[in-house]
Amino acid sequence: MQRILISGASGLIGQGLKELFESSGHQLTQLVRRAPVVGEVGWDPAAGRLDREALEGLDAVVHLSGANIAGHFTAAHKREVKDSRVDSTRVLCEALAKLRHKPKALICASAIGIYGNRGEAPIDEHSAPGTGFLSEVCTAWEAAAEPARQAGLRVCHVRVGVVLSPRGGALKELLLPFRLGVGGRLGDGRQGLSWVDYDDILGIFSHALTSDGLSGPLNATAPTPVSNAVFTRTLGRVLARPTLLPLPAAIVRGLFGEMGQALLLDGVYARPTLLEASGYRFRYPKLEASLRHQLGREGA
Repeated sequence: MQRILISGASGLIGQGLKELFESSGHQLTQLVRRAPVVGEVGWDPAAGRLDREALEGLDAVVHLSGANIAGHFTAAHKREVKDSRVDSTRVLCEALAKLRHKPKALICASAIGIYGNRGEAPIDEHSAPGTGFLSEVCTAWEAAAEPARQAGLRVCHVRVGVVLSPRGGALKELLLPFRLGVGGRLGDGRQGLSWVDYDDILGIFSHALTSDGLSGPLNATAPTPVSNAVFTRTLGRVLARPTLLPLPAAIVRGLFGEMGQALLLDGVYARPTLLEASGYRFRYPKLEASLRHQLGREGA
């Protein structure tokens, strides 16, 4: 049994990890921005406030906090996306570094957006960061954990791909148009989509938490990234619906602006080289099997 602190427990990944850790007998403490109750610690990352004494005696920390990235990339939204990740990580890590009894590990969320738009070339954890807003955010996000690393904590940056779950994220948003038969590829459909099954993303965080030799970046993506066109055809096949209505790149940019380019038209074929080398075995390494599992269509 470990005493684990978790931030962002109300999000898609956080909810699943909370259930997984509690069912495994771990003692969880949640970081919350509202008034805390038993089993919670209050904090205000924007104001730099965190009750450091309440963190004494932890075994590990899982840090998932960050504002929802979806939305038009206005100056205010971009600032919120970046500050919510960088400031929260900095405040948390500075507090952890000053503890008398420090946790052994910090498992910190990051994202494959760090690689930027990389065309069709395969990318792994050894690849350098790319360019663009998302790459800048992720680079600063990971750098903000330096105080914890310097204090001797084992720090893992879990670079999350597109998580497949009908409970939230991209797949949830796609289900309605695809079920109505109006789903289609975006742009030319060649952009890489580095996906990961929801069960696997929970497994990857758990693996990072319990693998003492792991540190640094880990691509939390299935070993078989696909193009947007392949993803579109596969989802249509699983749902038994046509996918004949592509959305041209110009329309995507017109509707969503910079966000549409960064999240929908840019892409990367990320591979989990270090994760697999560490011994993690994917439950769902293939896209169609993952979609059928998540959508309850395994017998279709």
